[in-house]
Amino acid sequence: MIIKNVSFVGLGVMGYPMAGHLQKNGYNVTVFNRTESKAKKWVEEYGGKMGKTPNEACLNAEIVFMCVGRDEDIIEVMEGNNGILSSAKGGLTIVDHTTASAEIARTYFTKLQEMNISFLDAPVSGGQAGAENGVLSIMLGGEKKDFEVVKPVLESYGKAIELIGPSGSGQIAKMINQICIAGLVQGLSEGMAFGKKAKVDMEKVLNVISKGAAQSWQMENRYRTMLNGKFDYGFAVDWMRKDLSICFNEAKKNGASLPVTEIVDKYYEEVQKNGGNRLDTSSLMILVDK
Repeated sequence: MIIKNVSFVGLGVMGYPMAGHLQKNGYNVTVFNRTESKAKKWVEEYGGKMGKTPNEACLNAEIVFMCVGRDEDIIEVMEGNNGILSSAKGGLTIVDHTTASAEIARTYFTKLQEMNISFLDAPVSGGQAGAENGVLSIMLGGEKKDFEVVKPVLESYGKAIELIGPSGSGQIAKMINQICIAGLVQGLSEGMAFGKKAKVDMEKVLNVISKGAAQSWQMENRYRTMLNGKFDYGFAVDWMRKDLSICFNEAKKNGASLPVTEIVDKYYEEVQKNGGNRLDTSSLMILVDK
């Protein structure tokens, strides 16, 4: 099946470059963004088209990609005034890149089956740099036949693309990702603050340990900015706390225990109280570096 016409709804720090990669890879892309000036800027930069409403942007699409903020935003874009579903036809595939609950993914998967519309939850990891460089990790939940249709298109901005399991599984995988990151960033912050107190050359230390068992993406990509106290970019604390709240809600349902994640979430809450809502998640370093 050859896909040509796609739409992208939501041009935030992730969606904007992701939609750009689709256009550069030869797809006919129509975009929608609630702030219209952002959509106009995208069209000026990449070409393609824009719609003034979600349903207008998606009228001729074979695949609709979404990357919005929360469960509530998904509902608004799908079913609000001039939402995607107001004009969606059978045979359409919707791929939701939003980090959201597994419950809403399963709800739309079931609801859209009755309309002969396919739905895949497909949250991403890799941050703004991963989106801009087209090397995101994409974890999907849904049916294999739908995954096989969208995978070649996702390769426009995805490096690791995996069907995890049935609907909701992509969101569960993203929750695991965020739980792992939360503990990792705290451990890295504590280790670096410890090294600074011990007055060792942290550039040399990190050059060595980053080649061993302590290595991580966070260490490789954030250690220097963390040492320099620069946190004004990247994935914001507000969004991380939103993601972790989804993890805690799911843990209540499945009986999982997240004691360390709960502690780190409280540290992020403290960063917020100090005005760090939009700081990068590596700003945990601020607390342990006092």
